[in-house]
Amino acid sequence: MKRPISLTLLLLTLLTPPALRAQEVDSLLDALTTPATEYASATFKATRIINGHSIEQMKARQLDFRIHHRFGELGDGAYNLWGLDQGTVFLGLEYGVTDWLMLGVGHSSYQKAYNGFTKFRLWRQSEGEENMPVAVSAYTGIDLQTVHWAQPTRENYFSSRLSYIFQLLIARKFSEELSLQISPSVVHRNLVATALDENDLPAIGFGGRYKLTSRISFNAEYFLVITPGREGAEKPINALSVGFDIETGGHVFQIMLTNSLPMTERGFIGETTGQWSDGGIHLGFNISRVFTL
Repeated sequence: MKRPISLTLLLLTLLTPPALRAQEVDSLLDALTTPATEYASATFKATRIINGHSIEQMKARQLDFRIHHRFGELGDGAYNLWGLDQGTVFLGLEYGVTDWLMLGVGHSSYQKAYNGFTKFRLWRQSEGEENMPVAVSAYTGIDLQTVHWAQPTRENYFSSRLSYIFQLLIARKFSEELSLQISPSVVHRNLVATALDENDLPAIGFGGRYKLTSRISFNAEYFLVITPGREGAEKPINALSVGFDIETGGHVFQIMLTNSLPMTERGFIGETTGQWSDGGIHLGFNISRVFTL
């Protein structure tokens, strides 16, 4: 780098009038020595780590069609073919309105729920002229259950079917191989099962990705529910999931083991029932196909 810079300065000195030389040389030195901003990319391979959202989102005019599937519990044994005879499905569409805003809608066969969300990119991890050690996004969602009322003869309200989700996604790509994320979360449920249950359910999600090859990575995710609960209330089980991302051209295929059957935030944060120690584990997969519109 020293020889080209020296030659450029020499030519500038010879061709520029003396009165302008000092100013021009200073401007050239600033341009040559000011570090450019480099942004971290591909912190995660897809918009999900496993169940929970990652820091990634669709770019402007990109549409992601998603299929999520969870089989029954491995602990069901041979009668249900270790869960393969059963299945829960989620279908979703996620669109990048701009490079910093993504909208999504989806439907799950679990409690026949519909969900919608917005995801805002607040800061990008970067170094150089602009230095930001982490990437930060905000996620807000709404969940609507449409399964038949458990007690249809009593007075039921539409608002009782609604839940709201708020998350802050904070991630850092430490190297080409390792990325980590923490996700402070709150799920608000308009209606809970019993008077002992809390309507607001705070939780913290922890997720990570370790790149094994250019197309395969190992992922892990854990959601810790933080609620004192009322005396006698049953505390939700924390969702623990491990799996692999496999990139195959225009698809990202994720295969995992998880103790959570539901695949949206209201469900896997507040309604996970499986225990790893008791065989309450589900084999599952996510398929992501991205289209540019």
